[in-house]
This record gives sequence, structure tokens and C-alpha cells, in this order.
Amino acid sequence: MERYSQNGGRLRPVDLAREHGLSTQAIRNYEENGVLPAAGRTPHGYRTYTPLHAQALRAFLALVPGHGHRTATSIMQAVNQDAVDQAFRLIDESHAQLLDDRRTLQAVENALRDLEPTATSKPASGPGTGGTFIGPLAGKLGIKPATLRKWERAGLVRPRRDPLTGYRVYDETDVRDARLAHQLRRGGYLLEQIAPLIAQVRAAGGLEPLEGALRDWHGRLSARGRAMLTGAAELDAYLSGRE
Repeated sequence: MERYSQNGGRLRPVDLAREHGLSTQAIRNYEENGVLPAAGRTPHGYRTYTPLHAQALRAFLALVPGHGHRTATSIMQAVNQDAVDQAFRLIDESHAQLLDDRRTLQAVENALRDLEPTATSKPASGPGTGGTFIGPLAGKLGIKPATLRKWERAGLVRPRRDPLTGYRVYDETDVRDARLAHQLRRGGYLLEQIAPLIAQVRAAGGLEPLEGALRDWHGRLSARGRAMLTGAAELDAYLSGRE
């Protein structure tokens, strides 16, 4: 382990690591990945860091909750390569994604408000009962037909089969369930999380089962937004220190 006394503002890898409960290997990895600027070296070859390195680490760790590990890494790499405009573009893209996720949540809530209590009953089977086929529905949702088949295996949609052709037929209820599944997937929910929610909506004939999920979704988006503010403040401090 690289250990030596602090001297003239120099910091050891363990000094940076201890502040955040990390290992010294993690500090070295962050430097090698470009998250931290290159360390200095003592005459004996040991890494030497400065308070600016410590601020870089604080900025990176603050960026992760709002932007994700990969994007936070790319932001810090860009800053350390003096490509600040690229870093700002990455930040802008994250904010745009958060806004899109908020709009997705609003779309889910709008879709749920449009649900009719009687929509859970499926029409009788038969070639004349109406409905849509897998291709048109997939196209409407912007997904592949294979995705709808996967959702069917997971219990998210339950299309009937046309008795003459054997084709899947999606009635109004199936379209509703597919829309909900699509929106919830965009919101970050897994298939195994979505299936019981849709099953409860079918059984209850209303949106009550999803209210808890929507509250959780709102909370996660708010937490991301606040984390982005925290990350921005720490990154600004690091940028100021580099000037």
C-alpha cells in the first residue's frame, strides 16, 4: 500500500480513499480511467495527490447518483482532457433524459386516467370481434413484434388467437396493457415488476395498484434531479480549482 506523510499539500492514495470509504486500488483505478488527473510521483515512485485531486474525486462521486457511473466517468474524462464543452454536452444530455423520463411518467399517469373500469372485460373470441394484430400494435408502440411476444410470455399481455388464422388478436384491453407495459419499461421497471401490477389492474378494474409505483417513480426522478444539482456544485468547485 502506498503510504507516506502529507507534505506541502500532498496527499496519499489512502487519504483520498478514507474520505469516501474506498480502497486505495479504487483511487488508482480512477486515475488510470481518467476520472482523476494524473498523479505526481515522489522520488521513490509513489503517487502523490493534491487537494485538487480530492475535489475531482468528490465531483465524480457526486455526479454518479444523478448521471450514472458511465456518464459521470465520461464527464470527468472530458474535463481532465480540457474538453469542457464535451463535458457540458454530456450533462445536457442527462438533463434531457431526465426531462424525457418526467414526460414519460406524465404519459403513464395520463394513460391511467383514461382507463375505463369496464375495460378489463375482453370481447368474445371470433373473427368479427375487432382488434389489432401484432405488427400494427408493435409499430404503434415503436417496438419489435418479438418484444410483444416476450411480454406475452411474461404475462403482460394476453392476446387471443383468431380461430380461423391462428393469428394473435389484441383487443382494447390488450392494447391498454401493452401501453402500460411500454411506459413502465421506459420508467425503468423490470418485467417481473410490471406483471403483477398489470394483473392487479385487470382484477381491480382501476389504477389504484399503480399509485404506489407512480409515487416511487416520482420520488426517484426527484432524487435524480437533486443529485444532479449536488453533482453540478461539486463539479463547479473542481472546475474553479483548475482555473
